[in-house]
Amino acid sequence: MSSILEQIFAAKREELTATRTRVSFAEIRNAAAAAPAVRDFEAALRARRPAIVAEVKRASPSKGDILPGLSPGAVAREYAQAGAACISVLTDRHFKGTLEDLREVRAAVELPLLRKDFMFDAYQVYQARAAGADCILLIAAMLSGLLMRELAGVARELKMAALVEVHNEAEFATAGEIGATLVGINNRDLHSFVTDIAVTERLLARRQSDALIISESGIDTPEDIVRLDRAGARGFLIGESLLRAGKPRAKLAALLGALPGGGSR
Repeated sequence: MSSILEQIFAAKREELTATRTRVSFAEIRNAAAAAPAVRDFEAALRARRPAIVAEVKRASPSKGDILPGLSPGAVAREYAQAGAACISVLTDRHFKGTLEDLREVRAAVELPLLRKDFMFDAYQVYQARAAGADCILLIAAMLSGLLMRELAGVARELKMAALVEVHNEAEFATAGEIGATLVGINNRDLHSFVTDIAVTERLLARRQSDALIISESGIDTPEDIVRLDRAGARGFLIGESLLRAGKPRAKLAALLGALPGGGSR
């Protein structure tokens, strides 16, 4: 039985092949060149502590719909009002996301945006920029170090940031080898979808890094923020817990208040 990640990756390859028959590589490059100026994703994170990347996420393959009737623009405005540093928009169809969600969020707020998706081809990087993304996600569990370096290079050419996501020691080492300045430690195993925030603690206890560390997944309470900040994480990517609460702005404000300064540097 293949893992959930392997099933999604296979579907993504088929999806990209179909997309490229409708919009050529030259067309998507031109669209990226014509997109509005990039917003500085990394600088926005470094300006706050805790720095929360609040996620717009419609559904989960394992748990179904998260917030029925979700309006990406409206939720993004709530996040911005509460003090999010950046916003992540899940654009993969397995999570019921689309690039239109990203465009809607771009039009709604001034914060830097991450396109959260399964990226493996330069076409997708240009596609992300054309839709208004300022940062892309590179998942070490599905990419070689060589390919991550190549895609991060395309992002740099477009003045975008690249968040390299890791889950274990080997992937963390690869992120360092390619010179990643933003590293996300995913507390959720993408092969099994089991989540444990101790993953961040374990990796940071064993490995030093000059990169800005973002802890991802399974973060629900102010105590989680304090615990992970103590471990060395400086950013936190949070989606489901904000949305399932039904009051994203209030939930985010409570998490931002976990550390002295409440989201300021």
